[in-house]
Amino acid sequence: MGRRRKGLSVNGWFNLDKPAGMTSAACVNAVRRATGAAKLGHAGTLDPSATGILPIALGEATKTMPYVTDSAKRYTFTVNWGERRDTDDADGAVVKTSEARPDRDAILAALPAFIGRIEQVPPAYSAIKVDGERAYSKARAGEDVTLEARRIEIHAFELIDVIDEGRARFAVQSGKGAYMRALARDLAVALGTCGHLSELRRTAVGPFAEDAAISLEMLQELGHSAAASTHLLPIETALDGIPALALSDREAERLRNGQAVPVLRPQDRERIATAGDDGIVLALEAETPVALVRVDGIQVRPVRVLNL
Repeated sequence: MGRRRKGLSVNGWFNLDKPAGMTSAACVNAVRRATGAAKLGHAGTLDPSATGILPIALGEATKTMPYVTDSAKRYTFTVNWGERRDTDDADGAVVKTSEARPDRDAILAALPAFIGRIEQVPPAYSAIKVDGERAYSKARAGEDVTLEARRIEIHAFELIDVIDEGRARFAVQSGKGAYMRALARDLAVALGTCGHLSELRRTAVGPFAEDAAISLEMLQELGHSAAASTHLLPIETALDGIPALALSDREAERLRNGQAVPVLRPQDRERIATAGDDGIVLALEAETPVALVRVDGIQVRPVRVLNL
């Protein structure tokens, strides 16, 4: 028999507003201590100096985490012109300087080149693995880290404000895997100068947005109380946009046992037809999530059974 996890069985999501100065893993541990939950995870790492939305999955919600990490994200940040830093943010050491300072017109003219599918070289100080080791570990040890460019997607890149001659504020909506530090670095280069990012805030991750977030401080104050549970979002929050399929009691039991279920009702086949490229559908018994299932001809097969 496998070892059972210590802690409470809590299933759902907290839409956490991460404070500055904490790693994402430290936030997960803080939520674990506050709630006593046995199983937790976060959907999308934020740099320690960054603030903003860090969705925390508890219990069976951890099985839906990929649907959040793969979703669109929104950020705001400041670019500081004239200094390149080894970490590409304000925490690093200055490695290059420039006297050039772009004006508003130059910035606006440069932004369209960064919208759409673009190639981006991640920062050397990143969690990407190189020869089995995190890139940031190699960089901190003084090794020369060269990472390959990746294809990313930037949906929107807007200038919010020119704060002063040396700083400008931006808003970005991006797909998976985009580094805002690298975006700030590359924009500065395109403008004939160098620069680094500061004041990074993530304002949304998929369906999780800052206007409905809870601070870590408040969550710690609420602890195990009933008030904390009012902030616990249902598992299906992460599955926004995935078609739902209603099941009978017998069909739900078959899926829970890992068996396929034939889908013969015309209305169900129409709903399944709206599934995305991966063919994933959320199977429900009444309003209780049963499993994530994949369409296979005229039947669905369980991909992830949710033990609720």
